[in-house]
Amino acid sequence: MAGAVDGSGVKPLRVVLADDQAVVREGLVTLLGLLPGIEVVGAAGDGDEALELVAALRPDVLLIDLRMPRCDGVTATRRVRAEHPATEVVVLTTYADDESLLAALQAGARGYLTKDADADSIAGALRSAASGMSTVDAQLQLRLVEAAARSHIPSTDEIEGLTTREIEVLRLIAGGLSNAEIAHMLFISEATVKTHVNHLFAKAGLRDRAQAVAFAYRTGLVQH
Repeated sequence: MAGAVDGSGVKPLRVVLADDQAVVREGLVTLLGLLPGIEVVGAAGDGDEALELVAALRPDVLLIDLRMPRCDGVTATRRVRAEHPATEVVVLTTYADDESLLAALQAGARGYLTKDADADSIAGALRSAASGMSTVDAQLQLRLVEAAARSHIPSTDEIEGLTTREIEVLRLIAGGLSNAEIAHMLFISEATVKTHVNHLFAKAGLRDRAQAVAFAYRTGLVQH
């Protein structure tokens, strides 16, 4: 029953998944159904179906492929984040081309995994997304970094307004450091780091650390 609590009294994570390949879709339903604390409440064959299910079921997370007929994963992600902000999005894809990855990130997806990810990785990405955190598959992140380094030159317009310290913090975020690690490296408190992060996110229009990484490489603040 949707929304029911499990034996531990914890409400399960409600997930809608979307993939145009029936075998993959059915396999994911079975796989996720075996994981504790996760409930698949709907499965869609394309982006339009995914949007309908999200509107009707209000899941915690949408797990979606990028390449699908009628409405692709990037478009669906953008619409879900705009129309149903309580539902987070995790992309699970075979395709790791640079354009699609950057577009999905900018559309607001919280997680990015390839289809060779194991069950624990998928479950972890879903739970992280529901908690407002980002998970980027290491292989995809490398491609994202390489694409940004190849394709973009530094943009002074986009970083104008950021303080020297905020740029320094942004570079460390792009290097994969946590707030605690940044605080240790810069000899400041973790609370001060959080303040710098909040300010730079607001100034640059960023919603999470995944977008911050893309922004840092896109503007040339960090190079691969």
